Amino acid sequence: MSIIFAPPGLAAMAIAEAQYIPLLPLEGVKKSRSVIVVKLESPIQDLSGLAGEVIALGQPGSATGYYLPIYNLYGLTLAEVRFAPTPKQVLQWIASEEVVAGALSLEELERYRNDFSQTRFRILYIDSHKIPSGSILIGPTVERNLQQEIHKALESASSSMAASVGYIPNAKAPDYDYLIEVVQKVRPIAERIQEKPFPLYSLPFEL
Repeated sequence: MSIIFAPPGLAAMAIAEAQYIPLLPLEGVKKSRSVIVVKLESPIQDLSGLAGEVIALGQPGSATGYYLPIYNLYGLTLAEVRFAPTPKQVLQWIASEEVVAGALSLEELERYRNDFSQTRFRILYIDSHKIPSGSILIGPTVERNLQQEIHKALESASSSMAASVGYIPNAKAPDYDYLIEVVQKVRPIAERIQEKPFPLYSLPFEL
């Protein structure tokens, strides 16, 4: 595929592993944060308390719901990891005590927490890094002159057309350096994520 519209996690993976080139940022939250959430009354006070527990992650490829939580939980052994199809489902599983904790973005937590009138949530951990928006990427097999023509065409599009597609013209492409580093370090762990229990370690290097 020559051009893709990718959220930040998949964008970082495409750049790192397939040499895709970011052109322009997508609309949406520009600086998202990854959080791990528990019920307010949970006795767990830090990440070490999640050892041996069942937790929920977002869909594979998500920066805030998948890559960063795995990175931040490095060194623990979890009883099981479940994948929620939506951020709201992460909160639903926590509310129903199917999992003790779940990962999503801070913005998603604020958007959906009020839908659970009988449950109050507490942020157990918030990642200090702000995650960039997604972006339009172009494949490395596209000839360089054509890459430049595509970039110019996207930049010169009307604001209404760009908005309808969902990107920001005349803006600098996001910086994915940190996220690429996280993806590269997490991938060897994620290959074993279906294991029960699931050990988040045994990497050939330090995180």
